[in-house]
Amino acid sequence: MGISVRRGPVVSAIAFVALAGMAAPAHAQMTSAIPPLEDPVVVNTEPPVEPEESGLVEDPADPEPLPEETGPPSKPGDKPSAEYCRPSRIYTPTSKGGQYHKAVGATNSNYNGTSRTARSTFTSEVTGEVGVGVTAGLETSIDVMVAKIEAKYEVNLTVKLTAKLGNSIAVDTPAKKTTNAKYGVYRLKHTGTSYVIYSNCNTSTKKKVTSYTPLKVGWYLWES
Repeated sequence: MGISVRRGPVVSAIAFVALAGMAAPAHAQMTSAIPPLEDPVVVNTEPPVEPEESGLVEDPADPEPLPEETGPPSKPGDKPSAEYCRPSRIYTPTSKGGQYHKAVGATNSNYNGTSRTARSTFTSEVTGEVGVGVTAGLETSIDVMVAKIEAKYEVNLTVKLTAKLGNSIAVDTPAKKTTNAKYGVYRLKHTGTSYVIYSNCNTSTKKKVTSYTPLKVGWYLWES
C-alpha cells in the first residue's frame, strides 16, 4: 500500500509538465500572428489600354435552345440511318490574356502646381454595372462560357460587377505632375472556340471568340 500511495503524485506531476509543454507552443503561435499587408497602390505612366477588338458586344443575349432535330442540309450520299448526335452549343477556352479596365463615369484629374509632393484624393461620383464584352460568334450562353473559363484557368469571374458611388482612393502626386484616376471594373481577356453540333453530327464553322469578363472593381491611376 505504501508504494502505491507514493507513486500517485509522481505520475500526476509528469502529466502536468507534459501538458504544460504542449500548451506553450500553441500560445506563442497565436500571439505572434502578423496581419496581412494591404495591396500597394499602383500609379501607371499611361492611360488604360482599350480592347483591341472592334465591334465588341456588351452583355449579349443568350442564344435560343437548339431543337432536338436540327442540322444543316444533308449532303449527297448521306444514309438515312446516319449517326445521331445530341444538338449542342460548344465553347472551348484556348488562351488567357491580360486585364483591361472599363471605366464607370468620367476621368478625374488633379494637378499639383507646388514644388513639393502633395496628396490627391479621388472619389467616385456615379454607380454603374459592367458586364461581359464579347466578339461575334459565341454560340453558347455567357454563363456557360464563364464557367468553362473558370474551370480551365482556376480564376474567379462573374458575369457582372457594380462599381459604386462614393468609393475613394488617395495617392501622392509629385510636384508639377497631374494624377489621373478612373474608377470601374477590371476585366480579364480570354479567347476560345465556339460552334454548334447538329443532330446529324455535322458541326457549324468553328469561330474564334474573344471575351472580356469582370474580375474585380477598382481604380486605374496614371501620371501625366
